[in-house]
Amino acid sequence: MRVYDRYILPRLTHLAMRQDLLLPYRLRAVSGAKGRVLEIGIGSGLNLPLYPNAVEHVVGLDPSPELLGLIDTASGKAPPDVDLVRGAAEDLPLEDATFDCVIASWTLCSVSNPRRALSEIRRVLKPGGTFGFVEHGLSPEAGVRKWQRRLTPLWCRCAGNCHLDRDPAAMVEESGLRTARLETGYAPGPRPFTFMYEGLSHRD
Repeated sequence: MRVYDRYILPRLTHLAMRQDLLLPYRLRAVSGAKGRVLEIGIGSGLNLPLYPNAVEHVVGLDPSPELLGLIDTASGKAPPDVDLVRGAAEDLPLEDATFDCVIASWTLCSVSNPRRALSEIRRVLKPGGTFGFVEHGLSPEAGVRKWQRRLTPLWCRCAGNCHLDRDPAAMVEESGLRTARLETGYAPGPRPFTFMYEGLSHRD
């Protein structure tokens, strides 16, 4: 598994996440970003060319050095300044109240402790700062939820700890971040994998 996790999984993740059908979700997630931005789970940097001009600086964090190594900030349209940090969302090596915006795209599904990660996100946001996210997760349909819970133990092992049965909207609300917008629905594909949550929350 160590060879798979180190050499194969990062490439598979990059290929899976660059699908065209995910682009509209990415664009909506970053559309309101401005000022100093932290991107949790930046992966191979697929959001970087999508940030609006209002973004002045991006700190991109990911636990995988292999995925960070796939980022080429010199290609395409990128924010003026990008700093890459290897680290975990549950223990951000960053100061309190220093970001105008935090972005996460398909990240809360795979962190080891999503509630701890959201607590950290709230900590580093400035008062009034925003958290924009797109995640997949728990379906409202009982039959689909049943399959999500059956598949998750195996899926976690082969997909980098990705859970199909988490409820990101509930976890965000429990963290103390206030939800300003939430949209849900299925993307094309097998339903256990494709129920999407798109949200914008803010820190009081």
